[in-house]
Amino acid sequence: MIDFKNLKKIDFSLLIQKNNLISYFLIILTFSLDRVSKFKIIHDYLDQDRLYINDFVNFDLIWNTGIGFGLLSSNSSFIYHTTTFTIGLIISFLFYLMVKNHKIDKFFYSLILGGGLGNFYDRSVYLAVPDFIDIHYNNFHWFTFNIADIFITVGIIMLLSKEIFKQKR
Repeated sequence: MIDFKNLKKIDFSLLIQKNNLISYFLIILTFSLDRVSKFKIIHDYLDQDRLYINDFVNFDLIWNTGIGFGLLSSNSSFIYHTTTFTIGLIISFLFYLMVKNHKIDKFFYSLILGGGLGNFYDRSVYLAVPDFIDIHYNNFHWFTFNIADIFITVGIIMLLSKEIFKQKR
């Protein structure tokens, strides 16, 4: 139950500060880029098995019911919905961290959130995430991924790198 007496004590002005508005724009931008790429792949290339780009990259649409890189893929709806719920909680916590942090951390969290929301949207609408970027060399294929995964990975790597270099100083 909401305690309306204490509701006025919450500082909602923090949510609309200029640096948070920039972060919201970045989240919307990354989410939109992911949505457009997936829309094009699903609607334009769904009937094709594989779209050859060059000797190292193909577009090959697969539906991922697991988390990143197909981990935790399962036919169990309980596992799927529990994983989706947990991802929703993590996204909420990342949003909190983005609002509370300053400077460059907001940028990193915004990249992760934009990608995370893109994949969360797919999990909610399609009950799977469309992955389509297949990077390979000869017979070695990396995990198939999408644009959202790129934003999430770059955001996490940059956040971890910042912390590692901060520790060394």
